[in-house]
Amino acid sequence: MDDSSNGAAAWLRAEIEDTLDEEYELELSDSILSSELSRIYDKAHPETLGRQTYFKELIRLQSELIKLQDWVASTGQKIVILFEGRDSAGKGGVIKRITQRLNPRIVRVVALPAPSDREKTQWYFQRYVSNLPAGGEIVLFDRSWYNRAGVERVMGFAEPDQVEDFFRDVPEFERMLLRSGIRLLKYWFSITDEEQQMRFMMRIRDPMKQWKLSPMDLQSRVRWEQYTKAKEEMFARTSIPEAPWYIVEGNDKKRARLNCIDHLLGQIPYEPVAHEEITLPNRVFNPEYERATLPKELYVPQKY
Repeated sequence: MDDSSNGAAAWLRAEIEDTLDEEYELELSDSILSSELSRIYDKAHPETLGRQTYFKELIRLQSELIKLQDWVASTGQKIVILFEGRDSAGKGGVIKRITQRLNPRIVRVVALPAPSDREKTQWYFQRYVSNLPAGGEIVLFDRSWYNRAGVERVMGFAEPDQVEDFFRDVPEFERMLLRSGIRLLKYWFSITDEEQQMRFMMRIRDPMKQWKLSPMDLQSRVRWEQYTKAKEEMFARTSIPEAPWYIVEGNDKKRARLNCIDHLLGQIPYEPVAHEEITLPNRVFNPEYERATLPKELYVPQKY
């Protein structure tokens, strides 16, 4: 093998390692714990999935997500995926892994803040409707219109008659979406009381994660049973045959991510899309062109 082949192989290996490092960085952010918390966490998760197995399956599933993305773009499909669950249940983690290698022009995440005073006077579903996909798009809702059945209800931000109106309206609203050609998937990430407590403790102890804790999150610990009752009624009244709820067991984050992505792919009849072979064109050289020397102060200092 000549030097150019050796160089190409080394470059390709570096590219693959960089791809894996991107996922490793995300994993690292999930595992910065004090030694005591780490010991307790490991005890609660004695059969965690091996890193090699996890990475292998994750990359395989992400390659399928790229095929799904291509199919959606080429056929003009419209897909909406809702991610709901208790605070710290792992919704954000799976959303990151789904979107990690996809085109943000095709696949986008919607995470709406609390409604403004103006939005509070609108039809409840209005601000969600404005974020629905056009043809060739996938929209992932990191929390959705089901806020009314959960946090708004439990925290008293919605009146009982507003909650009742929501339960009456949401099945027909979702049927309207389906009739319009939107594919709708609804995932609930489920964790135990003990697991949520552990994850909150991790966030409190980790300065890089404290931003994830809000007063609403802390109140969710106090009102665990109220959230449970609200969730149970939500399932009973909004899991319709055309758009059922799917529950993802989330105590093991890695397994939850893989299981959710695998299930998602199985719900959509995507097919491989034929692509024209890509060839890199030759660069046009102008012998009279001289590259200008730019001022040194324009460059970012090379500290690393």
